This record gives sequence, C-alpha cells and structure tokens, in this order.
Amino acid sequence: MTVADIRLLLNDKAIARLPNSTSGWYLARDTELKGFFVVVGKRRKTFTVQGDLRRAGKRASTIRVSIGDSSEVSTRTARATARDYLLQISRGQHPNIGKRGQHVSEESGAEAAKLNGVTLQAAWERYRDAHMFRKGRSEGTIESYRDHVERMFIEWLDVPLKDLADDPARVAKKHDTITRDNGPYIANGSMRTLRAIYNHARKTNKELPADNPVNAIDWNGEKRRDTAMGATDLKGWFVQLASMDNPIRREFHLFTLLSGCRPAALKEVKPEHINLRRRMLHIPKPKGGSKRAFDIPLSREMIICLSRALRFGRVIYPAEAAKWVFPANSAFGHLVEQKENRNALSKWGNDLRQSYRTLATTAGVSEMDARLLMNHAIPGVNAGYITRHKLLEDHLRGRQQAISSVVFAALGDALSKNELVRRWLGPGAARRALLEATTDLSSQRGVTASVQANGRPSDSLSFGQ
Repeated sequence: MTVADIRLLLNDKAIARLPNSTSGWYLARDTELKGFFVVVGKRRKTFTVQGDLRRAGKRASTIRVSIGDSSEVSTRTARATARDYLLQISRGQHPNIGKRGQHVSEESGAEAAKLNGVTLQAAWERYRDAHMFRKGRSEGTIESYRDHVERMFIEWLDVPLKDLADDPARVAKKHDTITRDNGPYIANGSMRTLRAIYNHARKTNKELPADNPVNAIDWNGEKRRDTAMGATDLKGWFVQLASMDNPIRREFHLFTLLSGCRPAALKEVKPEHINLRRRMLHIPKPKGGSKRAFDIPLSREMIICLSRALRFGRVIYPAEAAKWVFPANSAFGHLVEQKENRNALSKWGNDLRQSYRTLATTAGVSEMDARLLMNHAIPGVNAGYITRHKLLEDHLRGRQQAISSVVFAALGDALSKNELVRRWLGPGAARRALLEATTDLSSQRGVTASVQANGRPSDSLSFGQ
C-alpha cells in the first residue's frame, strides 16, 4: 500500500527514517521551504523541487525538477539547491534550461510551447484528460500510468518530447536503468506508458517525429506467472488459511479463490452490491472501469463466505462494516493491502485468480463459460452474439457451483481431522468464532453492538436487494 503524503522538517536523520513505499511512491514535504520535498519510492528517495513557472505575470505551468538521490546529496546541499531553483523559477527561468544557458523570456505560453515543443508533463496531462478519463479507464489504471510518469520519469517531466525523439539512445539507457533499479517488468510497463503518451501527443503535435523513441529499447523478456493451485494443492492451502488470525482477511482470500475476481475490485465491494434474491454480487468498477461492470453468480459456499465476512465485520469494525463487505482499520475503511507472508499463506492475490481458472477446467467448465465468469473479453465474431446476463441466472450459476464444489471437495478429511479447519468451516463454527471474537473485543474495548442481549450473535443479515 502506498503511504500517504506527509509533512516534516527534512534533515538527514528524518529522511533516513522514512519507510520506503511498498508500491508506488509518496511525498515527504518540507515544513520550512515550500516547494521542497522528497519523493520516496521502493528503493530511492529523491530530493525534488516544484514551483509555478510564470510568463507575462500568469502561471504558464507547474514544473518539478529533480535535485538528486538522498544517498548521494545531503539535505543541507539539496535545500540550498532548491532555494536557487525556486528563485530561478520565480524569475520565469527553468532551472534545467538555465544550465544550458537558455533563458525563458516573458513570452506567452503558446509561443513557449512552439519554441520548446510539448513536454512529457503536458503530454501526459492531455493523454490522461482527453483519452483515459474520456474512455472511462479505471482509477487503478490511471494511477498506474501516473506512477510511471511521475516516478519513473520524474526528471523528464519538463523535457520536450522532441528531445527524447531526437535522442532515442537516452530512452534506451533509461530503460536499462529502470530494469536494473526496479526490475524488468516495471521497466517494460513504464516504457509502454511513454510509448502511448508519445503516440497520443503526435496527433496534435505534428513536429514530433513519426518514429517513437521507445522503439529504440530492447524489451525485457516476460512470461506469465505460473502460480496456480490444482485440486491436490488446496488442502494444504486451506490449513494455512485457517491459521490466520484476522477472520475478515481469511474470508477475503477464500472469496477471491471462489470467485476468481481481481482482488482490487473485491476490496471495494459494499453490502448493497449483494443481491440475495438473484444470488448475485455486482462488481461496479472492475479493471477497465465502470463500463466493464458485471455481476458474479454466487454459489452456496460463496454466500456463506460473504455472510461470515459481514458478521465478523460488524463485530470487529462496526463503523466501517456499515459501508464495506471487507472492512479494515485503514484510511479508506476497507481492506487495502491483501499481501501476506508467503511462509504463512503461500497463495494469495492473482495466484488465486489463476487457481480459479485452473480449477474451472477440473470442474468441466468450458473455455467460454470460464471467460464469462471471469469477465474476460470473448475473442472472435461470436462475442457480439452472446448476451451474458441472459446466462447468469441459471447456466453460469450452475458452472459457478461446480467450481465451488471442486474447491471444497479438495478439503477431504481436513474438515474433520484438522482442528483449525474444523473450527473455521465445521458445523456451528461461525457462531463459536463470532462469540469468541465478541468476547475478546468486549474485554478490550467494550464492543457489544453486534451481539444480542443474551450474548448470542444475531443471525440477521441485511443484503442489498
């Protein structure tokens, strides 16, 4: 999970204590010098300055300029450089341009753009607003592109795209650097983002060469992760899952396996998205945005899993559970980080999505039905003749039940012989676990809202219809 931006007095010790981001990046802004901050990524902490470049008394653009890595530049030196850069920016001069002996005069924004060409920052903002927003791309997709541009290419934000096009070796070298520092997959992904932004910018900037500078790179080899479980692997995985202390996270992982849904979409599921009458779970914002919204048919085991999650949520996080099916003590109120220690739980996240697809074959589910259940696009001309919602109520629900049956059949004798699994999934297990959780929480903070006066948990569930 990405850490929220923070404010503090920057010094060497304070920066050394800043935790690296586990994904994406965050900003640590200086409380003494406005516009001076550190970009904290997974591996690097980069001193950066930001200010408004003004021309003719009006703000022409907001620019960011990288100063240097905190492991190579002291905070004192970086702060002095930041003051110098901010002074140059206030005078209408870009610090990087100033280094080359060029000064930005009091020209209009249009004349400056004509002189220097569209920058990566401007091209990204137009691509985001005119293409991604308009096409209804999901927040996750937009955030991924933003991370590539504003973290991987932070020092290029104010570089004209034509400069990159005229020097493709610079792009190839950047790809090599990202590969070394961040890994081959993010290096390829960031270059795909740059390629898309450049191609989009050419539509309105014909001075850009037709040859995309990203064509100069040698792509890193990629292969699909092969981390799926088969039926014989499930028994051990269930034992691992039963050992988890947090019952809501436990149900989240189980439901990910039973549904094959992407974890990012499941985290934001709300009680009103569950329709018990139709036995459906609505996913309003999957990968691809709201236009790809779809319904998941629910098997008996999936309904029971959701009911356990709702009940535990009402006891452990009563305020957050009013809004989310998988509540958590987070800034959003719902589960955000689904990662687990592999030694504790060997498979989670997209491992379970791959497992679902593998188990669907074991259950005799056809390729077409599996694609429909997972909301995958249907290839070929047949796609236009298939109406998905007409198949949900009966046919696809039957296919879903077949997959869930294969999953639970794999438990074998673990349900009777393994104490942890029996306490989780055995007869009356949910009631006992809920009473234990209520007792523990009541002794710690007096939580009794979800328990009836006689000390028994309520069996009532309020699902959206």
